[in-house]
Amino acid sequence: MNQDRLRFDLSDLAEEVTPVDLRDRALRTSRRLGIQRAVATSAAALVVLAAATGTALAIRPNSQAPAPAGPSVTVTTPPVEPSRTPSTEPSRTSSADASTATGQAQSSLAGTRYYLQQTSTRSRIHEVRGTQDRVVHEVVHEAASRCEANTVSISPDGKRVVWVQDSTDNANGVLLIATVGEKGATTLAEGISCLGARPLRWKGDDLLMVQRKNRQSVLYDVAANKQVVGDPGQETKRCWSADGAWLAAESDGKPYVSDTTDLRQYTYTPPEQEATKWGGWEARSVSTDGRYVAVGWIGTDPSRRDGSFAVVDTETSKVVDLPGTGEVRSILFSADGTVLLRRGTGITVLDREFKPLGTVTEPAPTRNRALLAYVP
Repeated sequence: MNQDRLRFDLSDLAEEVTPVDLRDRALRTSRRLGIQRAVATSAAALVVLAAATGTALAIRPNSQAPAPAGPSVTVTTPPVEPSRTPSTEPSRTSSADASTATGQAQSSLAGTRYYLQQTSTRSRIHEVRGTQDRVVHEVVHEAASRCEANTVSISPDGKRVVWVQDSTDNANGVLLIATVGEKGATTLAEGISCLGARPLRWKGDDLLMVQRKNRQSVLYDVAANKQVVGDPGQETKRCWSADGAWLAAESDGKPYVSDTTDLRQYTYTPPEQEATKWGGWEARSVSTDGRYVAVGWIGTDPSRRDGSFAVVDTETSKVVDLPGTGEVRSILFSADGTVLLRRGTGITVLDREFKPLGTVTEPAPTRNRALLAYVP
């Protein structure tokens, strides 16, 4: 009985024990031991290398320690976006916005224009720059006086205004000069004629040609407030370029242009049908190189005329074909070479070769005023 019980107990114990694969355990143990040996070998190699490095550093001539390692930097590659195909749709930016974005001028005339407005008792000079229009000088006169209205003029640089103050005969008076925008005036001369298409003629910014009542021409230095000594010459119908370098005039009835070294005669025959209505023609504006003159009519009465209607090439004596349509009211050559071609509703801006650069529309009130000067 005891033997049977012992056998049963041993059988139960055998069922509780899990069978073990000794071959598999032996293989795992062998791999673990191999890894441990490899790690131990690597550690030993590192120790030897460190020792060798320390020895090498210890025997360096300058005995400098190695620089400490810098901070760890993680570089992240930015995501790559697919390239975009340019849009083929037209731009929605307006032409005005595009002009501003590219820095182009909104107006073809960046300088200042000076106009003359006449009333029965006032002669007002308007300064126009861009869209701004303001009165900068005013000459007050009697309603019956004609000298002031016939002579008010501004210097090519826009700084001085001159006029003849009427006496009692409506033909002669006192020559006055003032600074534009300031009150008061200075007397330059007495007994100066105020009759004719252009009684006062500028030679540059500081010199002014006038006529005495005996018809003698006199040149004044308005900056120095004195007469220029010397023979003013016998030529007539004088007109100078804006810089005063070139003179257009007539001598013995023959028109010419000249500077200090050159003199060039030219011919011009105005339209016959129109010429019968006027008392002749003369140069009203001269280009700064002396090649071109703008010509205008002389009235049959002794009143001022500021307009011009054609341009003549003094080298070929041919009339220049001006761009655009409509009646030409005036042509003005400025000091920077720009040409202002004025028609009924505005100004066409031209370059030296008479190619259009742009247009400037003039408001209705401005169209009835004479354009006296343009300062770039």
